[in-house]
Amino acid sequence: MNRRSFVRCASLVAAGNVLGLRPFGLMNALAQTSTDYKALVCVFLYGGNDGNNTLIPFDPSGYANYKAIRGPLALAQSTVLQLNSMPTFGLHPSMPELRALVDSGSAALVANVGTLLQPLTQAQFAAGQPVPSNLFSHPDQQVEWQNAAKSVATQTGWAGRMADALASTYNVNASIPMVTSVDGDTVFCDGQTTGPVAVSPGGIGAVTCSEVSECSSRTAVAQAMLTMKSGVSLVQADNAITTNAYKYATVLSDAVQSVPSLQTVFPANNPLAAQLQQVAQIIQVRAALGVQRQIFFCGIGNFDTHSSQLNTQAVLLAEMSQAVSAFYQATQELNVSQQVTTFTMSDFSRTFQPNSNSGSDHGWGSHHVVLGGAVKGGSMYGTYPTLQLGGPDDSGSNGRWIPSTASVQYASTLAQWFGVQQAQLATVFPTLSAFSVNKLGFMG
Repeated sequence: MNRRSFVRCASLVAAGNVLGLRPFGLMNALAQTSTDYKALVCVFLYGGNDGNNTLIPFDPSGYANYKAIRGPLALAQSTVLQLNSMPTFGLHPSMPELRALVDSGSAALVANVGTLLQPLTQAQFAAGQPVPSNLFSHPDQQVEWQNAAKSVATQTGWAGRMADALASTYNVNASIPMVTSVDGDTVFCDGQTTGPVAVSPGGIGAVTCSEVSECSSRTAVAQAMLTMKSGVSLVQADNAITTNAYKYATVLSDAVQSVPSLQTVFPANNPLAAQLQQVAQIIQVRAALGVQRQIFFCGIGNFDTHSSQLNTQAVLLAEMSQAVSAFYQATQELNVSQQVTTFTMSDFSRTFQPNSNSGSDHGWGSHHVVLGGAVKGGSMYGTYPTLQLGGPDDSGSNGRWIPSTASVQYASTLAQWFGVQQAQLATVFPTLSAFSVNKLGFMG
């Protein structure tokens, strides 16, 4: 993508997307970096990744029980990637890169995480204790993972609220906002007083205009048109947004020109890898952008495997494993592996009991991955569920596990490492006070 294309793409994102209606922040001169830098990178597994086939019991009795209940969805034990750091568990066969990261201590697993309003037992669930809205609905659960609030109607996300709380402390001289999405508009990124920016993967780095002499004149004409007074407030607002998009494109393009290309090789034909490569490029120019804190949002899907689950999940988990491994290598190349933490989120898990279409249906609690140099890796945090239909962790009779760890506790642990103070937690996470533990221990 050349410079003209990137400017056009950024303008369209800004003008034609709700995300574009958010403020772009100050577009001031390139600022110096700070040694106090941290970044959070969210990888959202859209559609509801099946945690039951992501993290699998490997001990003889545990695997035998898993195989008996999972039936046609059970993975052969000979293919499961046993973890040296946790020998009684193994990972999906498509994730050798992630297994290496867990065993090397660079990644941790967090078991049975899901949306909750308060701690919940099976008896309390049966008695009607309040639970999140529309538990097994894709759009509702995607929003509730991202907004970490009491209601699906809450229009800000926990990344956006962190930016509200921290921008004036850490990113005073920043030339871009704290939050960047490389996967479109999401509530996760939206704050009350701050907003994110959107970047298309591959949209930064090539800054030579393909039309040579025509490029500068076309850009000048487009920018001149933006200054015309139409008298229509909505059009004028749109022009202001697009003007900021031009400024943002210029800031990023100029910054990218100042650094050498990354040597880390990201896998080709892998959409998530393309997103994470873009994130790595932006982290690489953090000095020019003057940022001390950054939050990124990426996404991969579709994990909604009501049918053909084995093949679909295998492909997607392979893409995820290869992409996050390459990204971790890039943070090592940039000497920021201790300062960048990558983590997964997803709508929910799948039912442990298979359906009749070689798939599984919407579940609840799932297992997630946290990766980075500051992670206390090689371990599992939280409580792995009892794999029994109708058992103590089942919300019904087909293996929808009641979460033993709330998504807000998971998020709070990441937020506190990032710099959110105890006094700010209640604002960033309105439901956190219902839980006695707000830090799970997987961050150093």
